[in-house]
Amino acid sequence: MKIESSTKPSGTPLVKETREHAAGRTSSTTINDVQLSSLSAQLLASDDEQTFDVARVSEIKQAISEGRFTINAGAIADRLISSAKELVDSQRQA
Repeated sequence: MKIESSTKPSGTPLVKETREHAAGRTSSTTINDVQLSSLSAQLLASDDEQTFDVARVSEIKQAISEGRFTINAGAIADRLISSAKELVDSQRQA
C-alpha cells in the first residue's frame, strides 16, 4: 500500500483564519485582578521552610547502604490507617 504525498491539506486556510480571529480577540480582552486566600499565602510562605530533617535523611541513607535499615510494617500501617481516618472525617465535616 502506497500513501501519496502529492495531495495538499485542505484545512490550511481555515487554520490561518482561525488564528487571526483569535489574535484579534485577545487584544481586546481586559485583565482582571486575582486575590489569593490566606491559606494560599500560608502555603506559599511554608515553601521557604525546610520540610525535612537533612541529618535524619542522611542517617537513613547510610543505614540503607550498610544493610542495617529495617522497616516496621506495623507502624507504617497504623499511621496510614490513622491518616485515612483523618481524611474521611474531614470530608464528612465539610
